[in-house]
Amino acid sequence: MNYPTSVKIIEVGPRDGLQNEKVLIDVTTKLALINQLANAGIDYIEAGSFVSPKWVPQMAGSDEVFTKLPKGTTTYAALTPNMQGLQRAMACDVKEVAVFAAASESFSQKNINCTIDDSLERFAPVISTAIKSGIAVRGYISCVLGCPYEGTIAPDQVAELTDKLLTMGCYEVSLGDTIGVGTPGSTHRLLERLLAQFPADKLAVHMHDTYGQALANILIALQHGISVIDSSVAGLGGCPYANGASGNVATEDLVYMLDGLGIDHGVDLQALINAGNRICAKLDRENGAKVARAFQ
Repeated sequence: MNYPTSVKIIEVGPRDGLQNEKVLIDVTTKLALINQLANAGIDYIEAGSFVSPKWVPQMAGSDEVFTKLPKGTTTYAALTPNMQGLQRAMACDVKEVAVFAAASESFSQKNINCTIDDSLERFAPVISTAIKSGIAVRGYISCVLGCPYEGTIAPDQVAELTDKLLTMGCYEVSLGDTIGVGTPGSTHRLLERLLAQFPADKLAVHMHDTYGQALANILIALQHGISVIDSSVAGLGGCPYANGASGNVATEDLVYMLDGLGIDHGVDLQALINAGNRICAKLDRENGAKVARAFQ
């Protein structure tokens, strides 16, 4: 197999993970988690989201989080769904932001209350303003392998949206199996379609583990030359718009698999496990990483 020699891990626990946890986490605890992840060797961390705390209470305090994060080589990114969010990010000197679209019209309506085309219109000034200000923009697509309302999503739909986000200025598009219904077969079919049109270095994968398929799907992505993987420490998170959807693939489990494949990632597994155990203690929940539980 022609695997990548190294993989970039995008740690989404402090944002995508925490935002769906029921126990509210304060700024001090968020900062401690982010610093522990950085010290474990993760050099790209989604640290927060500039959204209304009315809609996403767990993301309250993101301004303070970004203001207090240490300057260094670690990239701390933020989700900015609109111009207000981008302006807040810019005030905090955030160097990288992300926008979210969905491959499903129904999911787009449920998640952000607008059509896919309307969401792209909303993102256009965000992306252009960010780029003009020297801020890199990453794009996300939700429901690339299935939607809780529409079922199977055609790869052509994902390709069309990927093309639009890249054309608008996103340097990379992360393909999200938001409800975790994907399998190695459907992942293969999607990537075969996308890689016929886009280079592998423009794509990343973001797999949820609802049906226990996340690592298998990531393995398929690696075999297709994808070298950027989103994951969440301790498997934190879920999807509030998809009943039963469990969290992202656990970063600990991803690192263990990469170790077994001999793929470089730069992360200290034990330090990562320690960080996951600490945040799970604060959340009063079991660590969702199988590797962390096996190491106990």
